[in-house]
Amino acid sequence: MANQAEGKLIAEGATYLGIEMGSTRIKAVLTDGSGNVLASGGCDWENKFENGFWTYSLDGIWEGLRECYRQLAQDVTDRYGVKLETLGAIGVSGMMHGYMPFDKYDKLLVPFRTWRNTTTAEAAEKLTNLFAFNVPQRWSVAHLYQAILNGEPHVGEIEYLMTIASYIHYRLTGERVAGIGEASGMFPIDSDTRRYDAVMLRKFDKLVAGSELKRPLASLLPNVLPAGSYAGSLTAQGAMLLDPTGTLRPGMLLCPPEGDAGTGMVATNSIAARTGNVSAGTSIFLMAVLEKPLRGLHMEVDIVTTPTGRPVAMVHCNTCTSEIDAWIKLFGEVISAAGVKLSKSELYSLMYHLAMDSDPDCGGLLAYNYHAGEPITGFEAGVPLFVRRPDAMFNLKNFIHAQLNSVVATLRFGMDILKAEGVVLDNLMGHGGFFKVASVGQRIMSAALEIPVSVMSTAGEGGPWGMALLAAYRKNKAKGESLDEYLDKEIFCSSPSQTIMAERDAIDGFEVFLDKYKKGLPILRKAVDTLT
Repeated sequence: MANQAEGKLIAEGATYLGIEMGSTRIKAVLTDGSGNVLASGGCDWENKFENGFWTYSLDGIWEGLRECYRQLAQDVTDRYGVKLETLGAIGVSGMMHGYMPFDKYDKLLVPFRTWRNTTTAEAAEKLTNLFAFNVPQRWSVAHLYQAILNGEPHVGEIEYLMTIASYIHYRLTGERVAGIGEASGMFPIDSDTRRYDAVMLRKFDKLVAGSELKRPLASLLPNVLPAGSYAGSLTAQGAMLLDPTGTLRPGMLLCPPEGDAGTGMVATNSIAARTGNVSAGTSIFLMAVLEKPLRGLHMEVDIVTTPTGRPVAMVHCNTCTSEIDAWIKLFGEVISAAGVKLSKSELYSLMYHLAMDSDPDCGGLLAYNYHAGEPITGFEAGVPLFVRRPDAMFNLKNFIHAQLNSVVATLRFGMDILKAEGVVLDNLMGHGGFFKVASVGQRIMSAALEIPVSVMSTAGEGGPWGMALLAAYRKNKAKGESLDEYLDKEIFCSSPSQTIMAERDAIDGFEVFLDKYKKGLPILRKAVDTLT
C-alpha cells in the first residue's frame, strides 16, 4: 500500500527532484514533501587535466546528467510502476566556483575551469588587496581576472559568466540566475543588500579599464536570488535535454541553483547563526554561520553566504578522501588476490574501524593527501606522500589512522583561525562520504577540531537531497515560512542523529600527529618541487 500511495504522489507531480553535479559523481534524488527519499539515480564521472587545467567537457556534463536522470526515472518505474512525467519542482546544484565564459551565441569560450585549479594566484592576491576581502583562487572573478592578466584572447568575446549549476539551470529554463550562496562563490556579496557588492564591482571595472573585457562585470554575472525566489520553469527544450525520451513534461518550477556548500548547509539544517557543517568527500569544507563579521582578513577563510544570505565563514581544502580511497582500493586488490570477496562497503568498514584500535598519535606515521594544490598551506600543486621514521610503529592500524588524520589536518588550520576570531559553534553536522562508515569519520573529525560532531540518518543523501529540499521550499513558499522555519517544522522535526565527542586521549593524540604534520610540510614542499 505504501508503494501505491507514493506512486500516486509521483503521478500527481507532488514530488521534488534534486540534482547535484559533484566532483566525482552526479547524483539525483526524488523526495516527497516531507523530505523522504522515494528514488535515486547517479553515475560516476571524472575531471581531466588538459592543457594545464582541470576540466570536464560540455558533452560529458550532459551525458552524465542524462544518465543520472535516466537511472532515477528507471528507479521510479521499478519501485512504483509509474513513469516520471511531472514534478512539483526541480533544483540543480554543482561544485561551486570555477569559470565558464560564454559568448553571445552561447558558445563556451574555453573549457570549463573547475574549482580544483590553482592557476590564479596572482589574480587572487591582487583582488584580495584591492577589495580588502579574501578572494580565493577558486572564485569565478579570480579566474576572469587571471585570464585578463594572461592576455587570453577569449576575454573580449565574453557575454556572460556561469558556474556549472547556473549554466545547467540556464539551459533548462532560459534564466541566467544563481542562488545567493552559489553567487557568493563567484563575487563578494553585500550582506545588507543581498546583491553583489557594488563598491567592489566598481573597483573591479576601474581595475580592468582598458583591457579586452568589453562590458561591466555586473552585466556578465548571473542575477542573485535568495532561496524561495522565482527562478523560472522547465522549458520544452530543457525537458528534452534532461530526458531525451520525451516522457518528462515541461512547465515545472525550478528553484535558484545552488552550490554544494549551500546544499550541504540545507541538508544538515545548518543555516542559523552558531550552526556549522562539514562536507567531506572529494574536497572538504567547513561552514560556520556567523553571528557577526570576522575582525580580520584571513586568506585561509572564505566569506560566503547561506542560501538565505546570512554570512558564513568557509574553510575549504581541495583534497579530502581521494588518497584514502586509493589506498583502500589497493588493499582491496590484495584481499581479492587472496581469494576473499568483500563488497565495497564491507571493505571500507573493515579498514576504517581498524584505525579506531591504533595508537592515538598514529605511532609516528605521517601522511599527506594532497592530490591537488592546497592554498591554505601554500601549495600550488599536490603530491600524495607517506613518511615514517625507521623506528615508527608501522602497522596497518596506524597506517589507516594516519591516512584518515591527513583528511582533516589541513581543515584544522582554518578552524584554529575561526576559534581565534571568537567564532562559536554549538555543534558540527557532518555529511559526505567520509562519514558513511558509522562513527569513525565523526571520531576523527571530533578529535581534530575538539568539537562534538553529529551525523543525521539522512547524511548519506547529501547535496542532491539538500537541493530537493530547496526545490520543495520554492514550491511551498506561499505558506510564508522562512527557510529556517520550513526546515525545522517540515523536514527535521523528527530526524534522528548521532553525536560523538572524541575522548581526551584521541584529542591529545591528534595534537601530537598535527605537530609532526606541520614540521613535515617542508618534506612535502621538496616532493612537490621535485615531482611537479
